[in-house]
Amino acid sequence: MRWAQASCRGSPDPKTPTQDAIMAPVLPNGSGRPADVLIVEDDPIIAIDFEDRLTGFGVASVRTVGSVTQALDAIAKRAPDFALLDVELIREKSFAVAERLVALNIPFVFVTGYGADARIPPEFAGQPRLQKPCSSDALEAALQVRAGG
Repeated sequence: MRWAQASCRGSPDPKTPTQDAIMAPVLPNGSGRPADVLIVEDDPIIAIDFEDRLTGFGVASVRTVGSVTQALDAIAKRAPDFALLDVELIREKSFAVAERLVALNIPFVFVTGYGADARIPPEFAGQPRLQKPCSSDALEAALQVRAGG
């Protein structure tokens, strides 16, 4: 799988990524965006915001869950094309969900308000991240497939 670069915070030169740059998945289907996105987010306001923006970008199906158990159940029922995982849920972390997505070869991005201070296990250290709050441009870039994928 290839990855395309995106940034959550703008830099003075839009062609130059900032230190907050992430790597966004380049999906092989050539559609430009995943058709089905799973959002794992415990804050309803943030979840609704992500859902609204994703549907505005043309994502056909957006499912939102607020816990690890709900996320694993949703994945078992229908595997998404892509996922946004809030690292810190109310009483748990989303790493079990990340493990399942890796096992299924489903691309995902960690979403965190803790930036570099987010405690990510070593096996996920290279996984792309979006910093909350995240711009629509950065969110859309995380979904966008580059031509010639």
